[in-house]
Amino acid sequence: MIRHLPNLLMGIALLVLLASGTLFTVNQGQTAIVLRLGEVVREDVQPGLRFKMPLIDNVLTFDRRLLTMTAENKRYLTSEQQDVQVDYFVVWRIADVAQYYRAAGGGVEAQAVNRLSPIVEDALRNLINRSTLRELAEAGRDDVTNQLLAQINRGAATLGIEVSDVRIKRIDLPDDGVAGADSVLDRVYNRMRTNRHEVATRTRAEGQERAELIRANADKQRQVILANAEREAAKIRGEGDARAAAIFAAVHGRDPEFFAFHRSLEAYRMSLADGQTTLILDPESEFFRHFEQYRSR
Repeated sequence: MIRHLPNLLMGIALLVLLASGTLFTVNQGQTAIVLRLGEVVREDVQPGLRFKMPLIDNVLTFDRRLLTMTAENKRYLTSEQQDVQVDYFVVWRIADVAQYYRAAGGGVEAQAVNRLSPIVEDALRNLINRSTLRELAEAGRDDVTNQLLAQINRGAATLGIEVSDVRIKRIDLPDDGVAGADSVLDRVYNRMRTNRHEVATRTRAEGQERAELIRANADKQRQVILANAEREAAKIRGEGDARAAAIFAAVHGRDPEFFAFHRSLEAYRMSLADGQTTLILDPESEFFRHFEQYRSR
């Protein structure tokens, strides 16, 4: 028994070696492909304990979770020929592991990122080239993402990649003015100040126009009110004069002699009201008719 022990140990070691060459494990969050003599024979192997042909099969595992690619200070031109610097990031994952392996030089992540970057930048360039700076600043994140994803994923599919999100982190104006010339920021500021000045001038002109219209309407209403008041006053005065004339006529009709006497007294009072007036008149004057008349009685 002891004499056969080395052979037994060698057999066990050979079995362990064969088992280790036959079994492989794919962890959670990973996917794998099986290569046989350099050719892909199995793809998208799910997590768990799996079997392969020993010696002739080779297994490559890849991360199937979401991955991130970032880029900073990429320069583009807007539709108004304004130079801008853009920072962005892309969230992507492996969608077709076999295609990814072939397109990325054996599934090297750095090579996949190098091939994905131009696809993303072309989509961003197309979007920015047809947009103004204001439109880019005011656009919602979802609007930008939806416009970019369709174009990016058409190109990314050739790499076995699916892009699930792309975001513009920041849009800056490059401050690269030369000596003696205004920088981009200065030119944008000056243009914005000119635009605001034009808006302020237009607003003031519109305000003055409305003020003139309001004043004209107020003057018109004032004239109408005064005219109506004058008409009403003339009507009231006319009615008062007519009533006074009627009363005057009624009184005169009752006792014409007394009424004439009363009017003479009023004439005397008004002529001598200030106490300094001296009248030189003929005693036989009509002015003293009532005095003579009543003195003779």
